[in-house]
Amino acid sequence: MGWPLRMFQEEGYYFVTSRCFQGRLLLRPSAKVNEVVGGVLARAVQQSAGNVRLHAFTFASNHFHLLVWTRGVALASFMQYLRANLSKKVGRLADWSGGFWERRYSAEPVLDDTALVGRLRYVLAHGVKEGLVERSAEWPGLTCLPQLLGPARRLFQWFNWTKRWSKRGSEDTAEGEGRFAEEIAEPVELEVAPLPCWEGLGEEERQREVRGLVEQVEAEARARNTPVLGARAVRAQHPHTRPEHLERSPRPLGHASTRQALKELREQYRAFVAAFREAAARWMRGDFSASFPLFSFPPRVVPGRVTRIL
Repeated sequence: MGWPLRMFQEEGYYFVTSRCFQGRLLLRPSAKVNEVVGGVLARAVQQSAGNVRLHAFTFASNHFHLLVWTRGVALASFMQYLRANLSKKVGRLADWSGGFWERRYSAEPVLDDTALVGRLRYVLAHGVKEGLVERSAEWPGLTCLPQLLGPARRLFQWFNWTKRWSKRGSEDTAEGEGRFAEEIAEPVELEVAPLPCWEGLGEEERQREVRGLVEQVEAEARARNTPVLGARAVRAQHPHTRPEHLERSPRPLGHASTRQALKELREQYRAFVAAFREAAARWMRGDFSASFPLFSFPPRVVPGRVTRIL
């Protein structure tokens, strides 16, 4: 069974999730992992040339979530760049070879302001709702919380491996060290933009809203009255560890505060799929003038007795 077709808008907000292979803890937090992940994320946003805007993020030990605004199909190239560089660089730190990600990422549209705040709350709850730490600020992995409660811009190091290979003849470091040497590190700035519904608020007001969400999350965790693992134990886990049980749930088509909005999104998606399949059928019959829906990915292979790649 193939993957569901992706439907992108001319511009819109998306909640993005990507999980590590078999749920292994390949993104297990450490100072070096956080620095590398932050640099890759900042570089990916920079490479998007303004077509991707970051509103929230959190990196758990075996998956990550992003809340982004994006234009057209820019999210596809952004995620390709982000996941490829994370797999190479964090994979090196975790001493992991082979597939890094379990499957392709999910990207669900977020349709209104209430749903955007709800997704932000979900991001801020990570670590607490799983019983790993008592407070959101105690999560040792990379998260947007410090930037939401302080300066929105933060500097990370992007380890430029292209520069490393250009200087490899002069390196005298041990195997692996040169990949994260200061000599090839470049500062890159990561900015977290305020939610559109909060843009009219002052900085202190936005921070107050964020603290309110965090307090709700932590109050719910205290009410459950269950022991937590603790940040030290999280950092002590081996990155190759495979959890015995993984929580899996069907991916929603989108996030909205009303059923009507979700119904309209479902109807829009059905129309998109029908139009794509009709165009694909014409394409396979040799009609290359078939018009595919905007912001979709037509087939790259031309059918025929001799296959050609466009």
